[in-house]
Amino acid sequence: MQDASVWWKRLGAFSRRALFGGGGLAALVAAQRPAPAQGTALKIGPDIYKSIGVRPLINCRGTLTIIGGSLELDPVRQAKEAAALQFVHLDELADAVGERLAQLTGAEFGVVTSGCAAGLTHATAACVAGGNPDLHVRIPNLAGFPKDEVIIPTHSRNVYDAAVRAVGVRVLEVETLEQLESALGPRTAMIYIFAGPRAETGPLAFEIVTKLAKDRNVPVLVDAAAEVLTVPNVHLQRGATLVGYSGGKCLRGPQCAGMILGRKDLVRAAWVHSAPHHGFARGMKVGKEEVLGMLAAVEAWVHQRDHKAEWNRWMGWLDHIAKEVSKIEGVTTSVREPQGLSNRTPSLSIRWDTNRIGIDGQEVSRILFTTEPRIALGGGGFGRRGAQQGSETSISVTAYMMSPGDEEIVARRVREVLQQAPRRPLERPQTQTAAGDVSGRWNVEITFLAGKSTHVLHLRQAGNRIEGTHQGDFVSRDLRGTIDGDTVTVASSQTERFGDSLQFRFTGKLLSGDTLSGDLDMGEYRTAKFTARRHQSRGA
Repeated sequence: MQDASVWWKRLGAFSRRALFGGGGLAALVAAQRPAPAQGTALKIGPDIYKSIGVRPLINCRGTLTIIGGSLELDPVRQAKEAAALQFVHLDELADAVGERLAQLTGAEFGVVTSGCAAGLTHATAACVAGGNPDLHVRIPNLAGFPKDEVIIPTHSRNVYDAAVRAVGVRVLEVETLEQLESALGPRTAMIYIFAGPRAETGPLAFEIVTKLAKDRNVPVLVDAAAEVLTVPNVHLQRGATLVGYSGGKCLRGPQCAGMILGRKDLVRAAWVHSAPHHGFARGMKVGKEEVLGMLAAVEAWVHQRDHKAEWNRWMGWLDHIAKEVSKIEGVTTSVREPQGLSNRTPSLSIRWDTNRIGIDGQEVSRILFTTEPRIALGGGGFGRRGAQQGSETSISVTAYMMSPGDEEIVARRVREVLQQAPRRPLERPQTQTAAGDVSGRWNVEITFLAGKSTHVLHLRQAGNRIEGTHQGDFVSRDLRGTIDGDTVTVASSQTERFGDSLQFRFTGKLLSGDTLSGDLDMGEYRTAKFTARRHQSRGA
């Protein structure tokens, strides 16, 4: 394996940040954001984003929320515009749309929500409180509620189950059939399942859970946010009670809309727990425009879109890009066609050996993201092919959210960047001698966008390498990094059992033997400033 210091320096500022989530990318974007002209008003039209100093991009990554999810279909935009021109009673609208969603999908009923996460929250509230307003107004304080527990199999713990926990329920995590049977009781409000391959095998496979739940009269909520909509619905057919979808992904409806399908009484109760009604979920408001936009997206999915033709068009785009970049000696490509329901889209992998073409995938991604036309790619990792570990690198192109003509631009720009790269092995930058020994305990004051906190770093230095632990507000994490001259870079990460992943990357200057100051990159939680001072004890 290569020395850690070589890796950190080789990847560069953008690439290192990209390893730890969207916050570093956001910092890079902010640094390169064009300033709008003084006094320039928002311009409605193709340059709407540029008019306020924000650069749009070509999306070759898929339906990621951080880059806008998906582009709404024309019928969706038309439905939203028409809905915006008249007033309507929202309870009446919910009833009518619920019936129409039932006709379209085969479910008993449907409800449009302000995103799939909000739908999960409303569905959980429906299972906890039914349609009882005396209970509704007390959520998330569930003291005195007859049902206040939600069971989640270990395979379904994920960052999005925060939407379930927001109701105030007690989560019982189970890993075996015996644990599930023991957890099911009079206080069980529902079982939550995160749809995907992990839920299909093992002792708590999907249909094992739904059968046991049905025997105990316990509802099952399935989170299928990123999946394609199946009609009739595969999850409801296999025993689920409720299933949630995102509107801003494959359905190409409103980005801030989602829907819950399933048992009529619970779906209607989910609407009771949604705005415009008061209570804890008032902030999860869905407007009449999004409701009809979402309905238009489902109508289009069921009756208008030619899904086979869409797939063939995506494959044609990737084939064009593959042919163009494969003209470069040493570049190989392959297309992946996933068969599952989640994020079902073909993607193209473009690979080369950095011993032949002196640029890595991270740098190619950086160049394409920061130049014009701006392109967001995936990948950028290293493999183990060839005599030298890590010499093969790659980028990936996902066709899901590309638009006609994008394939020409992407093929041309990727080819240009690779052709302009040096035809020699990627240079390994030399690491400077460490300016000091940072071993010991450091008390770190962090200044967030709002508020402060004090963390502790326990560092052990060996040459240019640094290892140790990072004690945060609640947990301790392992860390690693380097010192290059007087520049110290250390990073830690922690994934909670329920899926939340926190990353911290401290980059600062050793100002003296006992003071270190610089920037903290927290991935999707953006950036902060820090100042670290060595504790009087020099022990690690």
